[in-house]
Amino acid sequence: MTDRNRYDVPFAVPCVHRVRFTQDVLGREQATLAELLEPGAGPGTLARVQIWLDEHVANARPELPARLRQFVSAHSDRIELAGNLQIVPGGEAIKNDIHILERMLKCMNAAELDRRSYVIVIGGGAVLDCVGFAAAIAHRGIRLVRLPTTTLAQADSGIGVKNSVNLFDKKNWIGTFATPWAVVNDQQLLSTLPDDDFRAGFSEAVKVSLLKDPAMFYHLCRIAPRIAARDMAAAAPVIRDSAVWHLRHITEGGDPFEALEARPLDFGHWSAHKLEVLTDFAVSHGAAVAIGVALDTVYSAMAHDLPLPDADRVLRCLLALGLPIDHDALHRDTIYTGLEEFRQHLGGRLTLTMLHGIGRPFEVHEINHTIMHAASDYITQFATQRG
Repeated sequence: MTDRNRYDVPFAVPCVHRVRFTQDVLGREQATLAELLEPGAGPGTLARVQIWLDEHVANARPELPARLRQFVSAHSDRIELAGNLQIVPGGEAIKNDIHILERMLKCMNAAELDRRSYVIVIGGGAVLDCVGFAAAIAHRGIRLVRLPTTTLAQADSGIGVKNSVNLFDKKNWIGTFATPWAVVNDQQLLSTLPDDDFRAGFSEAVKVSLLKDPAMFYHLCRIAPRIAARDMAAAAPVIRDSAVWHLRHITEGGDPFEALEARPLDFGHWSAHKLEVLTDFAVSHGAAVAIGVALDTVYSAMAHDLPLPDADRVLRCLLALGLPIDHDALHRDTIYTGLEEFRQHLGGRLTLTMLHGIGRPFEVHEINHTIMHAASDYITQFATQRG
């Protein structure tokens, strides 16, 4: 007998995740970006576009605002600029000031954007996060087009479906899940990235290869010195592979909006997020992820059955990429508050990803603090011996 007062109806929301890889999207490959901006319904209706630019990128590339205006002008048959080009603070500062978010929403309202308008954001991961959050909550969602300008964002966060800002001294405490309209990973946009920031993005490539693709990890180890030296023939395919693995996990993994209790692609992130906060974000996200991956890899060897030579290989790979594996803050007891914050962020019981082997992740629900201390001491000694 059917209960006419009770209905549980599962349903899925159709989404398309559009990802493009280009060499010069604001030059000879402008058509790739223009084609993503669909004009509105009705004759003569143009795609209304508001552009947001990371201040760090604008300072490094002072010609960029003019190139963006030229892009709009060259495609005036299908695109119109909604308001002025907006420049916002780069780096974690944008995510730590809630008033910047309010300013963004005011600009979107003043430009009379609607759900069929486009917000193009060009910048590093923090700027993508914050502008993406504003676009996601304005009208319950304005079409977002991301042009990541860091290796970290191109390899990982720019592909993701998460947008957020920091609050209450907690990383990403307020945010949304929203699939971007499109992501364009453009190689030319990486050209002015400082060396440390260039290398930092490959911490996510190490992470995803450890979880998903042993062959990719071993290849990454072999070419790590070339990547550290900014050899794009070596680096670009790794960025692409990392991005595609993140894309596959989101679109094929069965849990794009993290409704389950595990976040497998956040291997090493429980300590990374806390390390950023403890250092007042002096340690960048990419560097913190490298340290967090090192920590959880060695813990997997000490507390579980990852062979120690494999853990050492991960540490050597990170160092060869020019990435840190240790920090003083890692040895403070306050680092362990990151475990509870990580649990709260997802809800339910604590669930962390560890490694049985390269390409063999598994889940744990508790951490032995004594062994984790030993793991951090091991990393310090390892780094010192190779310093």
